[in-house]
Amino acid sequence: MRRLVVLSTAPRAEDAEFLARELVDRRLAACVNILPALTSIYRWRGEVERTEEVLMVVKTTEDRFEAVREAIVKGHPYDVPEVIAVEVTLGHAPYLAWLDEGVS
Repeated sequence: MRRLVVLSTAPRAEDAEFLARELVDRRLAACVNILPALTSIYRWRGEVERTEEVLMVVKTTEDRFEAVREAIVKGHPYDVPEVIAVEVTLGHAPYLAWLDEGVS
């Protein structure tokens, strides 16, 4: 089973917590960490923007990625939310087993 860490930003902690609870309640993610006080610099519609955001670090499996992506996009306040997955190639075996159980 391939495991993923999915990264997504949100404009406010309340938005991130809503999405995190949705993902964990639906067993799409075993855990979502919410990190505060992130500053993003990016280009949007031809302008360079600066936004204060929070970061969500979602632990899931590859077979749940599409459902995670859909849930984030559906519940997100941004027009184009970040949903980027990174494969977990190594990890602490008991933690990985817990992750697998959390999304099954």
